[in-house]
This record gives sequence, structure tokens and C-alpha cells, in this order.
Amino acid sequence: MSLIKYDPFRGLESITKRLSSFLNQFEPNVSFEFGSFVPKVDISEDEKYLKIQAEMPGLSKEDFKVTITDDNMLCIKGSKKKEKDEKEEKDGRTYHRIERSYGEFSRSFLLPDYIKNDSIQAKYEDGVLNITFEKTEPVKPKEIQIDVQ
Repeated sequence: MSLIKYDPFRGLESITKRLSSFLNQFEPNVSFEFGSFVPKVDISEDEKYLKIQAEMPGLSKEDFKVTITDDNMLCIKGSKKKEKDEKEEKDGRTYHRIERSYGEFSRSFLLPDYIKNDSIQAKYEDGVLNITFEKTEPVKPKEIQIDVQ
């Protein structure tokens, strides 16, 4: 009879995937991923520009795509694949710890109405995606005078 070592975290991955799927039903614009690769994002703005920076180390430009939908939703989607090491397969290397995350990812952000969609600049360099949006003057609400009788 062989001894089977107890792993208290064995079912945790399945539970977190179910929880993520459940939470995404209610708020699809927010990422609820647990344990998979999710790019960290900074969003800032000044008088002229809105800037989004996403850390995506180890990816090439071909590993992701950036789109904007008609309702001003910015989407960054892609996947970070585990590197295949031929030597690893041949010599039967055993990993003692794996801390890097891999997998498919999707981040979505609702952009404000004062963004010019025709002047977007995106640049990917040193593992960081920089997206710059030129701002327009916000549309001021139109006031209509109503005569009260």
C-alpha cells in the first residue's frame, strides 16, 4: 500500500475559477482572476492627455491586441504562454517552485466621453504597453429655458 500525501490546496484552483466566472456575470468590466496572469495597470491624466500603462513582461506585440468598442470600452486581450524548454522535456527536469503566472487575460476599461478616438497612440516597449489618448473639451450640458405660465 502506498502513502498518498495530503494537499489541502488541491481543490483551490477549481474553486477560484468558479468564483471568477460567477463574479464576472455581475461586473464584466472588472477582472476577478485568481492565480493567472493579469497585467497591472496605471491610469493617469493631465490637462491634455489620458494615459494608460499596462505591465506585460515577457510578451511580444503579437501576444495581445488592443481594441476600442463603439461604447468607448478599451479592451486589452491576449495570452502569456509558458516557454517550452526542449531540454526540460528531454532531461526530465523537476520544478520545486513555479511562481510566474501564465494564461489568457482580458482587461477592459470604460473610457470617458472626452477622448478623441481618432488620435490614439500606443507603444509597447520593455514589457510596458503605453496608450495615450488626446482629450477634447467636455461637452457642456445644453440649458433650455422653459417658460412657466
